[in-house]
Amino acid sequence: MIPVKSAREIDCMRKAGALAGAALRAGGQAVQPGITTGRLDEIIARVIRDGGGTPTFLGYNGFPASACISINEQVIHGIPGARKLREGDIVSIDVGACIGGFNGDCAATFAVGAVSEEAERLVRVTRESFYKGLACCREGFRIGDVSHAVQSHAEAHGYGVVRDFTGHGVGAALHEEPDVPNFGEPGRGPRLLRGMTIAIEPMINQGVFAVKILPDRWTVVTADGKLSAHYEHSVLITAGQPELLTAWEEES
Repeated sequence: MIPVKSAREIDCMRKAGALAGAALRAGGQAVQPGITTGRLDEIIARVIRDGGGTPTFLGYNGFPASACISINEQVIHGIPGARKLREGDIVSIDVGACIGGFNGDCAATFAVGAVSEEAERLVRVTRESFYKGLACCREGFRIGDVSHAVQSHAEAHGYGVVRDFTGHGVGAALHEEPDVPNFGEPGRGPRLLRGMTIAIEPMINQGVFAVKILPDRWTVVTADGKLSAHYEHSVLITAGQPELLTAWEEES
């Protein structure tokens, strides 16, 4: 059953989303050549705890860190550690924050110093794909409309859209119904209702859409070793324009 949030629950979601967004912003601002992914994780965890929350990802199904940090060909679920970012890398940071029993979930991909035109284009199109999907987050639309909008934009630029992992409902649990794939047919799937909260998260590959999981059982990488980018917000369906619960960029 797809949860529809009450006014009180939506207020809790806004607080959790704001905290997750603040943590993602702090992590993104700290991205630079030479910093370790472990240090980024520490910065993100501190923002969440100082804000009165807890890092949702820490311990989730055994995940050992507060943020997922994935570099270059790593799609999602990279484990922070001693690896240092290098000039020209792209790094995806995925953050979850829980406060008051509810969760905010967001992600973005950042350039490390000067990056190639190809990498810059991938990051830009991935973000654009999210906003194409967001435009379909209206009461009465269907999940398939969101999915198709994401897929159409990414594939129009020649990119692969990851199939094995999807967006999802978000609320008292990090992952709730419904699944929100980044591919699909318009007019299909559950209807969007006011009060639903979903996480839309395009995972877009420079090459093929196929992925594989590394022996650490967490890190997902592109099957062909090419770059991948990730962008995500938690979104509230309203009677009008959708609301970004995890907004962290000025233009959002």
